[in-house]
Amino acid sequence: MARTADFQGLVKDLSMHIAASDPRFVDRDEVTEEVLKEEREIYRQQAKATGKPEAVVEKIVAGKMEKFYQEFCLLEQPFVRDPSTPVKEVIHAVIAKTGENIRVRRFVRFVLGQGDARVAVARTTA
Repeated sequence: MARTADFQGLVKDLSMHIAASDPRFVDRDEVTEEVLKEEREIYRQQAKATGKPEAVVEKIVAGKMEKFYQEFCLLEQPFVRDPSTPVKEVIHAVIAKTGENIRVRRFVRFVLGQGDARVAVARTTA
């Protein structure tokens, strides 16, 4: 499977996407509770500063959390080559075409001149 043109194209596209978009997590399940609490608190304080009622504040926080997932979770990010399509749909299209079960489990991105690194590692489980 890893030698097929479809899979190699997907890996190349995902690598390019990760290099360009700098995701922090693969999906929502990978985001730690600590990060979620921190982000919610930041968004809650921002919303309260506008003077909106508490019910509206909670809706604003929920909307901003969705935006957080779209910005920092690889599978939910808009694909670089086609921003109208999320990355997970690009992967599902290759799954439909090849019939193989493809799943991104982790990725590493190297940044020149920085010690903190995150290169796409896609693994298949057939």
